[in-house]
Amino acid sequence: MELHKVYPDYPSSDEIDRWADGIWESANQMKMEVEGLPDPGWRGNFGTFHAPTQIVHFMPEGLHDFYGVLIRPLSGPAPLVVHLPGYGSELSVHPDVGAQGYAVLQLSPMGHWTPNGYDESLKDPETHDWPPLPYTLDSGAEHGYRDWLLCAVMAVLWTWKLDCVIPGRVSFYGTSQGGGTSLLLGSLFRDHGVRCVAADEPFLVDYPLADMRGAYWLLKSRMDRIPEQELGKAWHTLGFADALAHAYRLTCPVLLSGGGADTVCPPETIRKLFEYLPSTKSYTFYEGRQHGYSAPFIQLILGWFRAYA
Repeated sequence: MELHKVYPDYPSSDEIDRWADGIWESANQMKMEVEGLPDPGWRGNFGTFHAPTQIVHFMPEGLHDFYGVLIRPLSGPAPLVVHLPGYGSELSVHPDVGAQGYAVLQLSPMGHWTPNGYDESLKDPETHDWPPLPYTLDSGAEHGYRDWLLCAVMAVLWTWKLDCVIPGRVSFYGTSQGGGTSLLLGSLFRDHGVRCVAADEPFLVDYPLADMRGAYWLLKSRMDRIPEQELGKAWHTLGFADALAHAYRLTCPVLLSGGGADTVCPPETIRKLFEYLPSTKSYTFYEGRQHGYSAPFIQLILGWFRAYA
């Protein structure tokens, strides 16, 4: 089904294609310096790593510095899997995924997380939270999640140059915002080596159906100020960062999960996305599960990665 027929204000598939292609082209043209930080042995944020793990400092030209943690495979080259953070911008480390033989890149784009703690100065002064969603609306989708995704694409392109990684091959996973951005990155990498996506209780899915509930409250104050005659333009902008609008581009295998007691990312939005996906797909519904990270999801993705990554 053409989403544009359901939500007439949303961008057309041609517009989504141009937006995605524009991010890809920018990522390949922009300059970025990268440095691996010295290994202190003990990392205050995480503890001690026994795997060959390194904090990586990315410095893209024209964008804010950001960080990642790379778990290198003990033997390689290995498939790359990329974990994206929730809206809290936390950087999670997944040695259990690395132990299965993958190169694991954990990212926190746009510099919200640093090895010395969160950079609170980057928060949106209106919501007092991180800015990618409201800044997407403010900028007409020229910044906000566009910059966020651009950072992630550039980090993957850099990682593909490492000897321990199989180039041109990547999978994405995450919870909440991490799930939603994994889906968007699956769209951006559609023709560039994506193998599969795993999105746990994903955010950034079907803004109209979410109707400012849960995490979507981040948009409410801004949407309330928009004159009625200009709301169509606002919905058009949000559509570029809506995984539902990218569903037709998600031709790789996609794993989704939803929680029956999730009041942050409404499960009906995730179920609707599942119905739109044209690919091999799986949907796991957890009756009674609230929003947040869960151990069962890690077991699900390990099976999904073994089959497809």
